[in-house]
Amino acid sequence: MGALRNVNTAEDVSILSSGVKIEGKIFCEGNVRIDGKVMGDVNVNGNLTLGETSEVQGEAKGNTVTLSGKLEGTIRASEKLILDSKAHLKGDLFARILVVEEGAKFEGKSNMSDVQAPKVMPKPAENVTK
Repeated sequence: MGALRNVNTAEDVSILSSGVKIEGKIFCEGNVRIDGKVMGDVNVNGNLTLGETSEVQGEAKGNTVTLSGKLEGTIRASEKLILDSKAHLKGDLFARILVVEEGAKFEGKSNMSDVQAPKVMPKPAENVTK
C-alpha cells in the first residue's frame, strides 16, 4: 500500500477530485477535501471535508470533519463532526461536537466524551500453579 503525504501549511487545501481513487494511507498537515474514493485511512492535522461523491473505507481523522458522502469505518474529529444531509456513515464516531443534519444516515456508535481510541486493557495473566 502506498502513502500520500502533504506538508503544506494549514491554510492550503489539498483536493482529491471525483475521478481519483487511492488505495493506501493519506497523511496531510493542512486541510483536505476528498471527492473521490479512498480505500485506506485518512489522517489530517487540519480540517477534512468528504464531499457528496466521496467514498472512504477506513478511518478518517481531522480537527473538523464534514461528511457529505459515504464512509465505512471510523471518524475521529478532535473538534467537530458534521454529518451533512447526504452523509452515510457506517461505523463509529468520536467527536467533541456532533452536528447531524436532517437526512443523514448513521449506523454505529457515537462517543462525544473522548476522541481518542478506546483503550483495551490487557487481560491479567492467569496464575497457574502446579
